[in-house]
Amino acid sequence: MKPGTMLRLAYAGTRTDRLRAALTALSAALAAVALLAAATVAAIRPGAPGTWPEPYTNALLNEAGLRPGVITALILLGLPVLALAGQCIRLGAPARDRRLAAVRLAGATPRQAVWIAAAETGLAALAGTVAGLAAFLVLRATLDRRDPSGQRYLPTDVLPSPVAVAAVVLAVPLAAALIGALLLRRVIITPLGVTRRVRDRAPRAWTGAPIVLGVLIVALIPVYRDDPPLPVPRNAGYTLAILGVLLVTLGIVFGTGWIAWTAGRLLVRYGRRPAALLAGRRLMADPWSGSRTLAALLAAVVFGAVALGVRQYFVTEIAAMDEANRLAGATDGSGISLGGDTSFYLNAFALVNVAVGIGLILAAAGLLVAMTEGIVARRRTEAALLAAGVPRRTIAGALAWQALTPFVPAVLVALTVGTSLPRTVLGTEVTTGRAGTCSGTDAQCADESSPFWTWTPQVVRDIPVPLPELTLLGGGTLALMLLALVAGLALMRSATSVEELRAG
Repeated sequence: MKPGTMLRLAYAGTRTDRLRAALTALSAALAAVALLAAATVAAIRPGAPGTWPEPYTNALLNEAGLRPGVITALILLGLPVLALAGQCIRLGAPARDRRLAAVRLAGATPRQAVWIAAAETGLAALAGTVAGLAAFLVLRATLDRRDPSGQRYLPTDVLPSPVAVAAVVLAVPLAAALIGALLLRRVIITPLGVTRRVRDRAPRAWTGAPIVLGVLIVALIPVYRDDPPLPVPRNAGYTLAILGVLLVTLGIVFGTGWIAWTAGRLLVRYGRRPAALLAGRRLMADPWSGSRTLAALLAAVVFGAVALGVRQYFVTEIAAMDEANRLAGATDGSGISLGGDTSFYLNAFALVNVAVGIGLILAAAGLLVAMTEGIVARRRTEAALLAAGVPRRTIAGALAWQALTPFVPAVLVALTVGTSLPRTVLGTEVTTGRAGTCSGTDAQCADESSPFWTWTPQVVRDIPVPLPELTLLGGGTLALMLLALVAGLALMRSATSVEELRAG
């Protein structure tokens, strides 16, 4: 097959195929920007010792030991973008499967079908990656600002190495092409592309077992931090924390299948309206659809809840130290403190919250694409229901029940478990150490009971659960879900129009 013929076959689809290519390019552009930003932070080189002022206003960029955390956060920020790309590639999958199955029936080999699928997704992702590189360079020039002291707000004075740029430009389209080929494995195996999947048993509750395992792993951190029973590496605590959070996230994502099945069963048993009954049957027929569509959104909620819990610990500790210094009369900065400016810690968590917010928006965009894909895939069925006399309001209500029923309990579980993880490691109360300062000579300070010593009393404070912040996180997630649902309902109205019925 000639390359020109392969490209014509790859882009010989309908408006849905063109929309899929555009969304794939957009997600690839966002992923490229996130990865190029991580490469930019990695390209920062330490300045000469003792130089002042430091090049950037944020200590997260000035401190070499903190930059790996920023790089990791930027790479993790690309995960919702990759999830968005995966959802975009699935858009209009049934029609694309039929088109490529027809190509296979016309004599194309499985390898040629793979190349057609790879060309469709890979070229769209390559165009998006190049556009993302151009947008990154424009943003770098636009955001090159300094404060009155001459420090830059962002590392706009450095560029990633050519090797890093080439790796990003090649890796994103290659990953998209591999995902596109993987999603067409049934069409590649058989040209008919017809499979019948029957669920003979319900998902089990033990699919959420990784939640318990993740909490137990996180509970081991204080043991190995205070009195390790076995010799462990120095950074074992960080490894256990990351592993525990990942296991908890996987448990919540997998457990959503059981939540969806249970919710569907309850709707079928106790529902009285046609919309609830239809949604219940759909949830029981495919309970794992919630795990696929809500994965990135639930992961962002877990990380956001963990960040809020850790931030509340630092806020409580700072407040306890300030109270201890006030009781001791140490108002000149000579009392106990975390070291350095306390606003540094709060600003760091503010950046984490911004990253979580961006992740939630990207995950909501992926949810909208997934919802659109489901509506497009079921438009013939819903058109048949509409033609049979089912009101459009009933079909829209079924879509709302199907989306919100597993979503609300899954988000509540994510918020609860995410908040409990830092409380498991850091505890539920903060105790400031008893510290003293001496204003006399060495001989006068030899006796700690002398009046030259000023002692900071010990203060114990309970760490409150950040309910307002958690409510804001959960409410924002629900608002994004509702926006995606409203957009999906608007698309459903056009998908079940008279013209679409005639086309079907």
